Amino acid sequence: MAEACRQLRSGTVVLGGMGLLAATLTACSSDPDKRCVDRDSYNLAKGYKVVSDKNCTSTKSSAHGAWYYGGKKKGSWVDDGSFTKPRKASGGSGGSGGHGVSRGGFGGGKGSSGG
Repeated sequence: MAEACRQLRSGTVVLGGMGLLAATLTACSSDPDKRCVDRDSYNLAKGYKVVSDKNCTSTKSSAHGAWYYGGKKKGSWVDDGSFTKPRKASGGSGGSGGHGVSRGGFGGGKGSSGG
């Protein structure tokens, strides 16, 4: 009986660990949210028109597609994003808005810079 409980617990630990690993990999995905948009389609009220990804991967000069990162999608339009690919968050810096540790190492409070 005790052996059956031990096997059950070890299986739970393995499955729980795999779930945690999957959640971590999903949260730390290297691909930012991006959509292919027509650069010439900007509308003040709607934003940019989302087009097929082939417009961004094509080498033809007639394609006006460009990758648009982030933003809010409203139907087939997207706005409030950027054409600049966001940097990957690393070390002590925050992932959004450029906030994070700017000097002095961890904490960044008074006296933490050693001087």
